[in-house]
Amino acid sequence: MRTLLIERAAHMLRTREPITLRSLVAGTGVSTMAVYTYFGSMDGMWKALRQEGFTRLADRFATMPVSADPVRDLAALVTSYLGNALDHPDLYRVMFDASVDLEDLAAADATLEYLVQAALRGREGGRFRPDVEPLELATQSWTVGHGLASLVAGGPLPVATLEHAVPMLTALFVAAGDEPDRCHASVELGWNENRPIR
Repeated sequence: MRTLLIERAAHMLRTREPITLRSLVAGTGVSTMAVYTYFGSMDGMWKALRQEGFTRLADRFATMPVSADPVRDLAALVTSYLGNALDHPDLYRVMFDASVDLEDLAAADATLEYLVQAALRGREGGRFRPDVEPLELATQSWTVGHGLASLVAGGPLPVATLEHAVPMLTALFVAAGDEPDRCHASVELGWNENRPIR
């Protein structure tokens, strides 16, 4: 029931329906008391809705294998991020609504840690320069993904725009010290294995 209410709220946001206690439970077969039971309040429901986007992203990242190629892995994580945004556009919109608190900020932050670890492995393996800060490179990589996802998942540009991820990530990683041809091959591999465009 909790998941049903979260999905319903996300759908109502997308269709621009006003969300009230009554409208949220309409057609679900439960009373407004269910919102209090599962979320404590409407504010609690909004927090849960925002958290759900990060929960699904974390679940997706957790299923991704770690390979011997950290540049491939970093590109794959960004590609998976794009896929998550396309698969859950309603939740994606809410994930970054700073007007609503998160239920668990640490759990949301943990999604970025997947990228940090890939960047760290890239630095330790000599793919990135020794002075490259893994958190900074992870944040820059996330920014590339977020910009593209925002323009496509809820924005004006076609899905094919996501293809720009390959040259953008390649340029970013080469600037961080990777060798151009090797970098491009790794990024393409990460993209093609997790391709959000079918």
